[in-house]
Amino acid sequence: MFLNSVVVAIGGALGSLARYWIAELFAALGVVSFPWATLVANVSGSLLIGLLAALTGPDGRLLVAPEVRAFWMVGFCGGYTTFSSFSLQTLTLAQTGDWPRAGLNVALSLLLCLAAVAAGYMLGSWLNRLGA
Repeated sequence: MFLNSVVVAIGGALGSLARYWIAELFAALGVVSFPWATLVANVSGSLLIGLLAALTGPDGRLLVAPEVRAFWMVGFCGGYTTFSSFSLQTLTLAQTGDWPRAGLNVALSLLLCLAAVAAGYMLGSWLNRLGA
C-alpha cells in the first residue's frame, strides 16, 4: 500500500510537470485563444493509458509489477490528463459567450479522447500479438 502510494505520487508529479510544460509551450507559441494544450494532454494521455492497459493487462505482452502499472496509469496519466482544467476552460468559454468554442472543446475532447484510448488499446493489442 505504501509503495503504491509513493509510486502514484511520483508518477502524478511527473505527469503534472509534463502537462505544465505542454501548456507553457503552447503559451510561448501564442496559442491561447482555444485550450489546445489541454486537448493535446487529454488526447495523448488517453492514447497512452489505452496502450498501457493493453500491453500490461492480463493478456498483455509486458509483464510488469503492479507498482509499475500504478505509476504510469494512475500516477502519470492521472497527473497528465486534465479533466478539471478542461471543465473550467469550457465553463470560461461559455461564460464569456463563446459557445461555439465551448461546444467545440467538448466535442473534440470527447471524440478525440475516446478515439485515442481505443487507438492506444488497439495498438497495444496488436503489439501483444507480435511474435513473442
